[in-house]
Amino acid sequence: MANRVKVSVPTYYYQFDQQGVAFNMWYLAFIEQARNAYLAAQGYSLGDLLASGHDIQLVHVELDWSAALRFGEPLQVEVSLEHAGTTSFSIRHVLSVHEHERAVAVVSYVIIDAATNSKAALPDGLRTALAR
Repeated sequence: MANRVKVSVPTYYYQFDQQGVAFNMWYLAFIEQARNAYLAAQGYSLGDLLASGHDIQLVHVELDWSAALRFGEPLQVEVSLEHAGTTSFSIRHVLSVHEHERAVAVVSYVIIDAATNSKAALPDGLRTALAR
């Protein structure tokens, strides 16, 4: 089974409404930050991916919300691989505060050739990192 990496994701005042609850759109930003930290922890950063002539595109998100994230709470995101295919992969994100789950998201990404913006195979370095 692939590693589970816990990432502390900073939050900021402007990401919350007048009731102190995170705006829905920020959950995607929190997830993207956690994904980048996960890949780096696995030994293949976003910079490595870009340097290989590839990029990443989010193609599908499934997000199940269970409780509000409130201003000032320490957000932790546990990230793990769900699936790795030929040109795409999916990552599971469990967003929590003090071990209490707030949301779970599974996000699917496709790798593209940065020069042509066309679908490409996962670079070997990324495939190796995801398998760790």
